[in-house]
Amino acid sequence: MEKEKENAGKPLEEKWHFGHNKAAAAAGSRSIRGTLSKVIASVEETGPRPLIQLGHGDPSPFPSFRTTPIAEDAIVEAVKSAQYNHYSPSSGLLPARRAVAEYLSKDIPYKLSSDDIFLTAGCAQAIDIVIAALARPDANILLPRPGFPLYEARCTLYNVEMRRFDLIPEHGWELDLDQVEKLTDENTVAIVLINPNNPSGSVLKYQHMEEIAKTARKLGIMVISDEAYGHLTFGSNPFIPMGVFGDVVPVLTLGSISKRWVVPGWRLGWIAMTDPKGILSETKVIDSIRSILDITITPVTFIQGAIPQFIEKTKDDFFNNIIHVLRGAAELCYNKIKDIKCITCPHKPEGSMFVMVKLNLSYLVDISDDVDFCIKLAKEDSVIICPGSVLEMKNWLRITFAIEPASLEVGLERLKSFCERHEKN
Repeated sequence: MEKEKENAGKPLEEKWHFGHNKAAAAAGSRSIRGTLSKVIASVEETGPRPLIQLGHGDPSPFPSFRTTPIAEDAIVEAVKSAQYNHYSPSSGLLPARRAVAEYLSKDIPYKLSSDDIFLTAGCAQAIDIVIAALARPDANILLPRPGFPLYEARCTLYNVEMRRFDLIPEHGWELDLDQVEKLTDENTVAIVLINPNNPSGSVLKYQHMEEIAKTARKLGIMVISDEAYGHLTFGSNPFIPMGVFGDVVPVLTLGSISKRWVVPGWRLGWIAMTDPKGILSETKVIDSIRSILDITITPVTFIQGAIPQFIEKTKDDFFNNIIHVLRGAAELCYNKIKDIKCITCPHKPEGSMFVMVKLNLSYLVDISDDVDFCIKLAKEDSVIICPGSVLEMKNWLRITFAIEPASLEVGLERLKSFCERHEKN
């Protein structure tokens, strides 16, 4: 009764016991999707030029990046079989897990089994599950800068402290391992790698990856290796899975079919455990992952049903053609950027679908920072680029080159024209 009297006369909304989730808002603020939505909102609806997307990593709408008919046919066959209309087990269908294990085992000196594989709804859910599994009071995780904001978002939601180590652009975006050691304490549980790298387009060398593995073992932390762009390399450094070093340090590899098969909307990813010494089982990390899988969604069952067929039957010709297109696009992007005075590229992209470039504001007028640059570029020239601020790199830009080559060339010409119009006299 006293509470009713206290609330009497107050605005109606003050009577409700629910409200704004600050953690969700903070996590959402770390979103590439949300940031790009704000940039796109700046485009004039009646603008004379068609929109050119150099901001996100989904080339699937473009003819040059269409997936293989083998994958499409496998999906159709799985649906028409009527054998995949049921719920999936928490870890995924056994044949699909076995197929992923065999696929990953080709590139590492260990034989993975279906028990080492957990299927997820894309690599994004794999990130969510792993961060949730490692979350405990006072835990911290080492994240790369620049990095992929979903890690920061999930750490924010699960109240896991983030400690950022730098990737060094002048050294091919290699890790600053001295900094990694200084950041680590008794509550550090893992270090995150992204290789091939989004957003920088770098590909780690074997020797450096071995150093990372030995450093992680010395520090007593596991490696979370995000290999969503695995095999998408076109420079001098080949793709090497971190699982190669599983006998040095336990590795959880996160991957998916989204990028290599160019089907991000199919939402099929995985967590793969490379841990020949059984450390992840002994420390019950795997038990935590299984527990979380029991209380979350599973990937669409008919996609899982199709996986064994299209992993086995996809021809190298398809993969080689995607690499050929990416290599040409990366070359075009790198050469065009060299002609823009206010933008520098410290390292030619060798993998993934992106390149990080530095914005020199001293050459420009009426541009306050990277976000302002991207918004004005969108408004004036209908070109969308991701500001580096959302990647913890203020006054840098992430450019996607995985679009139709003709559109990429037009977009980069518009970028150059925009910069020239805003140059100081």
